[in-house]
Amino acid sequence: MLGLTSVVLVAIAIVIDLVVGDPRSLPHPVVIIGRAISALEQRWNQGSGKRRRLLGFLLTATIVLGTFSLAWLSLVVLTWVHPWLGLAAELWLLATTLAIKGLAEAGRAIAVPLANGDFASARNALAMVVGRDTEQLDEAEITRGAVETIAENTVDGITSPLFFALIGGAPLALAYKAINTLDSMVGYQNKRYSDFGYASAKLDDMANWLPARLTALCLWAAGVLISWHSSALYWRRAITATCREAPRHPSPNAGWPEAMVANLLGVQLGGTNVYQGAVSHRATLGSPLETLTFSHINVTIKLMHGAWLLFFLLMAVLMSSAGAGGVWL
Repeated sequence: MLGLTSVVLVAIAIVIDLVVGDPRSLPHPVVIIGRAISALEQRWNQGSGKRRRLLGFLLTATIVLGTFSLAWLSLVVLTWVHPWLGLAAELWLLATTLAIKGLAEAGRAIAVPLANGDFASARNALAMVVGRDTEQLDEAEITRGAVETIAENTVDGITSPLFFALIGGAPLALAYKAINTLDSMVGYQNKRYSDFGYASAKLDDMANWLPARLTALCLWAAGVLISWHSSALYWRRAITATCREAPRHPSPNAGWPEAMVANLLGVQLGGTNVYQGAVSHRATLGSPLETLTFSHINVTIKLMHGAWLLFFLLMAVLMSSAGAGGVWL
């Protein structure tokens, strides 16, 4: 499939996500992937460390390759039945890999009650998208959680799926979502998952390596554009500060969008979080030039929209110039 055609189809999928989002009435592929992971994890995550690591590799290969193969085969069959049916399925599957509308809505669900002084509702909305305890958080900490979530998920939920969708269509984009779901379910450094989830965590790190860094660059460019038209952001030193601070994050990839957003906003992210009563300390990113308030959530949403749009345009130019769209049908 020619690169220009792949760009057009992904652009249509973006519009579908922006308009429709993820309707709860329709089955979502990630839910099905998650159920498969859960079922296999219960059967295979047992035995010695070496056995667990080996079975973890098998889980990763089974889920990722199975997701790609099933998506590819389904599109082949549906296209054989009727080309328009295959096209509709391709667009729907592509749209399910994106979370542009959902991420923006999640951010606004926190910012709106926070702006009205309704801390209880803001805490509840934040608890829907983070794992940390939110009951005792003040405005600054609620805002920090929201900003960190939007920044990190700009990669996981938008730019990385776009990257793989443009390279390999819905099958590869769904394979990426399988990788991401595996990491979110078994990629933990604890007694239960440190061995079993090793392969999943490492593959997720590799899959997001390039998109995370390109996203940070696109966030910076979006910050420059926003500064020209509305509130001024601290973009002049953001790139050098981000390159210095991003490696402090425990994730090799999440630190790049988070550090860039922190430095653009002139705020400090990271620090102390509490998970089910257990205190966790993370390195700080950015400098506290401003006190975190609900307005920073709204600006972060603007940065997110600017970043994915610039990322898509960059990839579109590269794909159209190359004239090839990978393994698309």
